[in-house]
Amino acid sequence: RQFPGCGNIVTFSQFLFIAVEGFIFEANFGRKRPAIPIRNYFIMVAMFFTVSVVNNYALNLNIAMPLHMIFRSGSLIASMALGIIILKKRYSVSKYASIALVSLGIFTCTFMSAKQVASDSSLNQEDGPQVFLWWLLGIAALTFALLMSARMGIFQETLYQRFGKHSKEALFYNHALPLPGFLLLAPNIYHHAVLFNQSEPFQVPVIGLTLPIMWFYLLMNVITQYVCIRGVFILTTECTSLTVTLVVTLRKFVSLIFSILYFQNPFTGWHWLGTAFVFVGTLMYTEVWNSLGPFLRRRRRPKEE
Repeated sequence: RQFPGCGNIVTFSQFLFIAVEGFIFEANFGRKRPAIPIRNYFIMVAMFFTVSVVNNYALNLNIAMPLHMIFRSGSLIASMALGIIILKKRYSVSKYASIALVSLGIFTCTFMSAKQVASDSSLNQEDGPQVFLWWLLGIAALTFALLMSARMGIFQETLYQRFGKHSKEALFYNHALPLPGFLLLAPNIYHHAVLFNQSEPFQVPVIGLTLPIMWFYLLMNVITQYVCIRGVFILTTECTSLTVTLVVTLRKFVSLIFSILYFQNPFTGWHWLGTAFVFVGTLMYTEVWNSLGPFLRRRRRPKEE
């Protein structure tokens, strides 16, 4: 909120921390050979790096954080579409219905946010059309990142089927190989590092160390991101891309609720309706109801007996 364009320094810090940790504990200072051929990691990294940068940059294009989270929750749609096109998969009617529900939810939230942008920009007659065009560009960026992320999930799943489960190795190479790409973003990263240095001082609890508060926020972000992404990479080796997508989508829902309540982001009844469509559709897609049915029946039987 204080520096909306700081996505690049945040992403770079996350990648650097995970790469250093992996270089020491997974790659054994470069002495351990990768189990999956390195060329496959270069392909995965190109997609992973692009998705991360594009998603961060979308926040500079008049995309509000709640809309950003909801839009990315539509990854199920992208996964299904690419599964049909690339893997020639076919799905049941209920699956298509769930995708339609998720699509309707995203459209509802996107349309209502468009109205908010239009009303906000109407306060400034001169900048109005320009603000709205930047917003449309942000939606295009999110759409591209959504499709690229789904393609990466399919690619990861096929790699693990061919070469086995290597979550820690994949985590390391996915964060180490893109590091040179951040040289293209060096001016922006340096600019925000200077701004972070100028933020108000903050005394870290327990340790007693004093540092600019933005650097403390960044440190907390890096640590929590490491825990999160490590869990996701373990999940990708144990489950299908569909299951991973469901878990990550539900995690985004928790983030969305926290963002609205804690940061007081604008959220109308239409947004809530769209959000409900997205997550009910997600549960329909993964057939949670069918899994819960036998479980609930087993729990009822002892009570009846």
